[in-house]
Amino acid sequence: MKDLKLKKYALADLLLAAVKSEIDSQTIYSRLAQRVKNAFLKDRLEFLALEEKKHQQALESLFGQRFPGQALAVPDKPVVPLPEIRFSDEMVPLSEVFAQAMKAEQAAHDFYLQLAELFADDAGKKNLLLYFSMMEMGHYKLLDLEKSSLERFEEYGEEQELVHVGP
Repeated sequence: MKDLKLKKYALADLLLAAVKSEIDSQTIYSRLAQRVKNAFLKDRLEFLALEEKKHQQALESLFGQRFPGQALAVPDKPVVPLPEIRFSDEMVPLSEVFAQAMKAEQAAHDFYLQLAELFADDAGKKNLLLYFSMMEMGHYKLLDLEKSSLERFEEYGEEQELVHVGP
């Protein structure tokens, strides 16, 4: 697990970074789901997008409870550097997109695990963040399974129907 040294950041900024990360992940998974033809893969991507949406909503609620009256202004560029899913070529193999998504999910796992420690004074919120950490690892494993399957298709030159993957 990579130590993100979260204690050097303001808690509000950490929560806003988490919200931003969940929004970005939700957007990517939704866009991918709209473009793949494989019904099973489409369902999995829609599931991941919905999970990220639920995380976003819970984090927004947590922010409101912790910082009542403070506007929830999600930054374009969060103060905490978390991996993003980006690619320059729209025709990049889907397995490469999944590899980036796996790195983002691993980073989210580490982030929530460490963020939970900053809520030592509130067992409920700490446990919620620990639960998110476990869920992100579940997303990682799901993506890993799908990536392995995609690599087999790509290895044999079979196309997984995907049109213009770009964000």
